[in-house]
Amino acid sequence: MSAAATGSPGLRRALLWLCGGIAGSALLAIMGLTFVDVLGRKLLDTSLPGALELTELLMVAVIFAALPLVGLQGEHVVFDSLDRWLPARVRRAQQALVDLLCMLLLAGLAWLVWAKAGQMAEFGDTTAQLKLPLAPFVHALAVALGVAAAVQALLLVQPVAHHHAGVDDAPPGGGAA
Repeated sequence: MSAAATGSPGLRRALLWLCGGIAGSALLAIMGLTFVDVLGRKLLDTSLPGALELTELLMVAVIFAALPLVGLQGEHVVFDSLDRWLPARVRRAQQALVDLLCMLLLAGLAWLVWAKAGQMAEFGDTTAQLKLPLAPFVHALAVALGVAAAVQALLLVQPVAHHHAGVDDAPPGGGAA
C-alpha cells in the first residue's frame, strides 16, 4: 500500500500498531480468559465469575479496533461483478462515492455512539455481574468509529491502487484491475 493512502508512513504505522495492538491484545485476553474459564469448569466445577461479560467486551474491542484497519487495508467486502465492463473513470467515481458514503456513515455512527456513551455515563450504566462502567468502553467504540471515518476520508482524498479499482494500475482498455 502506498504511504500516500494515510498521509505518511508514520501515520500508517501508528494506526497499524495502535489498532492492531488493541485488537490483538483483546483477542489474546479472550483466549486466556476462555482457557482459565474452561479449566475452572473442568477442574474445579465452577466458572470464572464475569467471564462472559469480559468476553463480550473484549470481542467488541476486537471488532471496533480492527474496523479502521479494514478500511486502511482495503479488506472490506466488495461487489465487483460489473467492474470488467465499466471504464476506469466510472470505477474511480464509483469508489469515491462509496468512500464518501462510508466516511459519512462512520462519522455519523461515531457521533451517535459518543452521545449514547454520554447517556450511559450520566445514568451510571454498568455490566450486570462485574459492575464495570460501560461508558468508557462505548466512548472507545465511538473513537474507533471516528478513526475509521478518518481513514475513509484519507482514502477519498488520496486513493491507492489496491483499494480503488482503476487507480494507478488500470490496464489499457479499461479492463478490471
